[in-house]
Amino acid sequence: MGKRVLLIEDEPNIIEAISFILSRDGWEVDTHANGTDAVDKVNRRQPDLVILDVMLPGRSGFDILKELRANAPTAGLPVLMLTARGQTKDRETAQALGASRFMTKPFSNAEVLESVRALAAGVQAQG
Repeated sequence: MGKRVLLIEDEPNIIEAISFILSRDGWEVDTHANGTDAVDKVNRRQPDLVILDVMLPGRSGFDILKELRANAPTAGLPVLMLTARGQTKDRETAQALGASRFMTKPFSNAEVLESVRALAAGVQAQG
């Protein structure tokens, strides 16, 4: 697997933090800030991994994930879901739709890095 990640997130401070952490670890980070055309962006960029926020302008991360899983070229793409709402329902929805991992904001730099590295190595979600 390569080292290209597409971060689909609309909060500038989170975009900056995750981009910095991953760039420092050797990842090429591309960002996108809305849900409306996020699937098109994934298809154009063909990242090795997607970090996807649940709440986005235009379209939810859950809808985007559902579409990614329904299309053959992106069906197996590792997706790390992020949410500010750490409710059990969100985690269950993400897992049911095929999220590779799920992380609640706020998170530590180490958590993001560990999750991205694990997904890149082919390790799926735990509990």
